[in-house]
Amino acid sequence: MSEFRIHHDVNELLSLLHVHGGEGAEVYIDLLQKNRTPYVTTTVSAHSAKVKIAEFSRTPEDFLKKYDELKSKNTRHLDSLVYLLSKLTEDKETLQYLQQNAKERAELAANAATSGSTNFSIPSSTSKISLQELEELRKQLGSVTANSSVQQPVELTRKILRDKQNKKNSGQPIPVFPSWVYERPALIGDFLIGTSLSTDTTVPIGTLPLASQESVIVEDLLYVLIGVDGRYITAQPLVGRQNRAFSVDPNLDLSIKELVTRILPVAASYSAVTRFIEEKSSFEYGQVNHALAAAMRTLIKEYMILITQLEHLQRQGLLSLQKLWFYIQPTMRTLEILASLATSVDKGECMGGSTLSLLHDKTFNYTGDSQAQELCLYLTKAASVPYFEILEKWIYRGIINDPYSEFMVEEHELQKEKIQEDYNDKYWDQRYTVVQQQIPSFLQKMADKILSTGKYLNVVRECGRDVTCPVAKEVIYTLKERAYVEQIEKAYNYASKVLLDFLMEEKELVAHLRSIKHYFLMDQGDFFVHFMDLTEEELKKPVDDIITTRLEALLELALRMSTANTDPFKDDLKIDLMPHDLITQLLRVLAIETKQEKAIISADPTELTLSGLEAFSFDYIVKWPLSLIINRKALTRYQMLFRHMFYCKHVERQLCNVWISSKTAKQFSLHSAKWFAGAFTLRQRMLNFVQNIQYYMMFEVMEPTWHILEKNLKLASNIDDVLSHHTSFLDNCLKDCMLTNPELLKIFSKLMSVCVMFTNCMQRFTQSMKLDSEMDRLTLEHGTMLGPPTEEERAQEIAKKKLTNKLLAEHADSLHLTSGFEATINKFDSNFSTHLLDLLDKLSVYSTNDCEHSMLNIIYRLDFNGFYTERLEHMSAERSQKAAPLLPRLTVPAQ
Repeated sequence: MSEFRIHHDVNELLSLLHVHGGEGAEVYIDLLQKNRTPYVTTTVSAHSAKVKIAEFSRTPEDFLKKYDELKSKNTRHLDSLVYLLSKLTEDKETLQYLQQNAKERAELAANAATSGSTNFSIPSSTSKISLQELEELRKQLGSVTANSSVQQPVELTRKILRDKQNKKNSGQPIPVFPSWVYERPALIGDFLIGTSLSTDTTVPIGTLPLASQESVIVEDLLYVLIGVDGRYITAQPLVGRQNRAFSVDPNLDLSIKELVTRILPVAASYSAVTRFIEEKSSFEYGQVNHALAAAMRTLIKEYMILITQLEHLQRQGLLSLQKLWFYIQPTMRTLEILASLATSVDKGECMGGSTLSLLHDKTFNYTGDSQAQELCLYLTKAASVPYFEILEKWIYRGIINDPYSEFMVEEHELQKEKIQEDYNDKYWDQRYTVVQQQIPSFLQKMADKILSTGKYLNVVRECGRDVTCPVAKEVIYTLKERAYVEQIEKAYNYASKVLLDFLMEEKELVAHLRSIKHYFLMDQGDFFVHFMDLTEEELKKPVDDIITTRLEALLELALRMSTANTDPFKDDLKIDLMPHDLITQLLRVLAIETKQEKAIISADPTELTLSGLEAFSFDYIVKWPLSLIINRKALTRYQMLFRHMFYCKHVERQLCNVWISSKTAKQFSLHSAKWFAGAFTLRQRMLNFVQNIQYYMMFEVMEPTWHILEKNLKLASNIDDVLSHHTSFLDNCLKDCMLTNPELLKIFSKLMSVCVMFTNCMQRFTQSMKLDSEMDRLTLEHGTMLGPPTEEERAQEIAKKKLTNKLLAEHADSLHLTSGFEATINKFDSNFSTHLLDLLDKLSVYSTNDCEHSMLNIIYRLDFNGFYTERLEHMSAERSQKAAPLLPRLTVPAQ
């Protein structure tokens, strides 16, 4: 189970239990991750857990009865759940909380009940109910009605199954038996209740002598054993799916009646098996049940042969009641087992894999009874044939031919094109999924490999390649799991190799990943210099004013002018202007599959108008089947990393431009240079911060992680490993670049904003000190239309430059006095230092508490000389003083 899945399940459980406040889900998530251990419930542990719960329960009989009922239905994970419940009985805190929670729920139910015993609790007339709430209420009512209803009749069950299967296989409706098969009950070899086929007058059996009674009863029993009522022994009407009961003439002699009661269970078992065979022979119940019914029918034929032989003896007068009991005893055990299996399948409503699980478990339960085990083994082999045919097509060719929804793998109609459009698209995870209740218990350990084998072959098939497995052999059920486990392992290894070689060699997956790294992770330095030089003016505009086609043209130009021109996949790169800033995009991604998802997605794109620099990102065209690896989720993560570094690169360029434009400060007077030095110092601190952050992200996070990814891809044995390594690479990059922590990212964004505002202020200040004589200077330097400047003109220019410098210095001093430039710089310095110290403080906390030691490198790089350490120590000292209680001051006498 993944970390995200644990987080999701814990939050859902807390919401169901109405837990609010406290330390939240993080505490429970950490405990679960630390204490996760694989545990297999054994028979001994399950029995002890059952006994413990029964002792703890107020009504142990009801609990044991329910347990036996679920066990008879072969309910999955029953013993594991019972073991978990037994552990909960030992936890006093959990029990106390659950009791309190149950008490609150009971009070709410009681309050609702007082409002009306027959009415549902609905909103008051003053409050309007939304359509969504109405739909949820309808679903709840439907589920309650379905759960409280009695068992459905066979006809309705058959119709529901048929409709479900026809809906799944709309192109191939399943065949249906003619209606007369179901409407003529005489065709079913079971008792006809309420009809008397015999016209003979029944003589009271009590008036007959003992020998005559035995002869008549033997004849009756031979009829009853084949599903026909006798004169003195008749079948009772069935109630639900109970076993058949019989009524025997009370006037029958007690000695004869005792033997009759011993033989009648055979007739009851025959009745149950016959009904099962006739019912499961319908197409609606699937091929596995159909095969099981056919195998049972074969055994019933042998039983009918025995009854025919007994009838022949009876006609010859050679069959007594004792002989009948002797001859019927061997068959009695067989029919009892068949009836038990039929009842279990009916109770559990088993189909396909669940039927095979039940048969397999029954086979193992009869380990000490060789005859019974051989019988169950015969039935399991017969029933598994159609299931293994579906399995063979799946693991050898990647095709599912499952018209009756019996197989463990289910296919969903999904479009692979959406992988490139939807961030939350789960094509790889949801196109083919495992249906837990259809996994035979003997294939449970191999379920994931069976799913992956067919998925791998299916991907290659959809690309037009032949994928017939060369090691294909017939899979046959046996008690020795190793036989079919080896076949599945061979098919899995072949499928893994075929798809991996197809993606790595033919589709050049690693080359595409390197291409993405060049652009999204800024691997091509000269390309970005060209690109940012070309697009700087365009990207400064508001995003609504930017012409996308112009950006595309400039991108094409930058690609052709740089070393990126050698990249064979450069044409797959394109421009994408995002509707949200980076923080909003990050929050939307983190909110997926949580309760906040709807609120964040339905929110306005942004309150502020984004500039092109804030909205700019690259996108990449990926074709099938590479889109399985480089899907929209992966591309979105690449985009977040790119936007993060791209904006850092922009801030760095702006700070460098400030240094270039601030060279005019050399012309200022000494007085101006003193207060201008503060701005130079602050600019250098900002530049040091931005450059070190970029160096950390590119050379201490991305490059080492990329080398690990390349190494892992070379060692990968299947496509799931490739997906895992690629996802792990992106997750580590996002985490170490502070993109998975909104708190750190917000502080970092504030720092970037301070740097940008500082550069804008400095640019405006520098522009304001330019004089209007620029054109005159150009004229003097380059000459006029009449020719180069003369000596007299050069002398005038020198004098004018001296005057200009004097005026510039005076102008700077006056500007300093009027606009408070020094105060502005000090404010920028204070804001930058505050945010930077806050960032370093948070980084030290996260690296200590959450063991994110890689983030310590940022602190070491920014605080290489201990400059910020002193300030952090001063901040921590102030915090401790505020947190400490106020102590009485000691007055120190003046010296």
